[in-house]
Amino acid sequence: MNKLAVFISSIFLLLLAGCSTTNQIAALKPEPDDASPLVYENTTSFISLPIKIKLQDIENQTNKYLNGVIYEDKDIEDDDIQMKVWKLAPIKISEENGKIKTVLPLKITVNYRYGINKLGIKLYDTREINMNGVLTLLSDVGLTNWKMKTNTAIKSLEWNESPTIKIAGKEVMITYLINPAVRLFKSKIENTLDESIKKSMDFKPNVIDAIEKICTPFQMSETYDSWLRIVPIELYSTEAKLQKNQISLEMGLKCNMETVVGHQPQNKFDKDKIALKPVNKMPEKVTANIAAVSTYQDASKIMTKNFQGQEFGSGSKKVKVQNVAIWQKNNKMIIALDLLGSLNGTIYLSGFPQYNEATKEIYFDQLDYVLDTKSRLIKTANWLASGLVLRKMQEACRYSIQPNLDEGKKNMMSYMKNFSPMPGVFVNGTIEDIQFKKIQLTNKAIIAFIGINGKVDVSIDGLK
Repeated sequence: MNKLAVFISSIFLLLLAGCSTTNQIAALKPEPDDASPLVYENTTSFISLPIKIKLQDIENQTNKYLNGVIYEDKDIEDDDIQMKVWKLAPIKISEENGKIKTVLPLKITVNYRYGINKLGIKLYDTREINMNGVLTLLSDVGLTNWKMKTNTAIKSLEWNESPTIKIAGKEVMITYLINPAVRLFKSKIENTLDESIKKSMDFKPNVIDAIEKICTPFQMSETYDSWLRIVPIELYSTEAKLQKNQISLEMGLKCNMETVVGHQPQNKFDKDKIALKPVNKMPEKVTANIAAVSTYQDASKIMTKNFQGQEFGSGSKKVKVQNVAIWQKNNKMIIALDLLGSLNGTIYLSGFPQYNEATKEIYFDQLDYVLDTKSRLIKTANWLASGLVLRKMQEACRYSIQPNLDEGKKNMMSYMKNFSPMPGVFVNGTIEDIQFKKIQLTNKAIIAFIGINGKVDVSIDGLK
């Protein structure tokens, strides 16, 4: 029995000795912070809003406003003429030497009074004359308080016929009688056309509606719950120009672009506070910032792959990393490494996330063991606590955000290829170079803010 007891004891001691080469560690887990959703205000941006209004649109709108009787003179006592002028057919508008050319078909009814008024004797007769002709006007183009402003002058008046009537036995040319009266209502006709164009070309509702749509926060990524919000500051406009049968002017929106992560932000657009300011030239570039969002889960998967096939240590004292999990605490990243080998359990590292512009990688600066982890390693596996092993682990604690950048750029481009937020409004643009701005941490993800230069055009085509 003594020999059997000694034998069992020997086997137990051998097993115990064998197990003693594999240590267990149970470091305290640093619990993650509940970081609230963040808002990051970007640098001031400019979005160009080139307004192009076709003369056909002006023609259509002017014909709506200018109908029926456009002039009437009921007083026959001043010049023996009563006159009524109608628009006979639709107005035709075109371009002529940088001015708006308006062709206005007219129908005119004239009551002409003739006779004698001498020595208190009044003998009058009245003739009604009906004629039609074509009035041609030229208008300079300008812009005042959101409305198209024209300065119109009559170029010519051509009658379709020039019959005569017999008055007191004499043949009198009708146009000889009417043309002086036409000069009297010349300014009235010119002002009437200017007012009609002014009413028809109030494009403020179109511009304001377009800006309101643009400034409505839209979701860049449903997966990461990231939103882009545009906050208007000022609206600029250059002088209106007439060329190629359309009136064009450059408008530009000075704004801030904000990336909001975590919930849909409130629209900060206030149409009552938008003022139009004249400028000589509009900036062509637009600067925006997007968020390259990496969830901790996705980053952990990438880093776990980095550790595959790697061993840390030397000789008989080696470990492999089976899994990586990361989260944030006190603006630092916590990296949990599940180990298997000479030491089993989970160890915790902490460091500050940084960005490598050349490799488009996020890495961790000042990486070190969490205090509790370090003290337990010194007691159980001092070889793993050495700086050499830590540096090798640090090399694997990195991951590329290039896929996130590509996704962010792709999301932005989807709004720059003839995107139409409303009828008649079209958004187009280009994206150029990408520049890293900063990194911030939330309770869900690492947010890398990227500055983008490019050009955005929001065109308004067609007035209703």
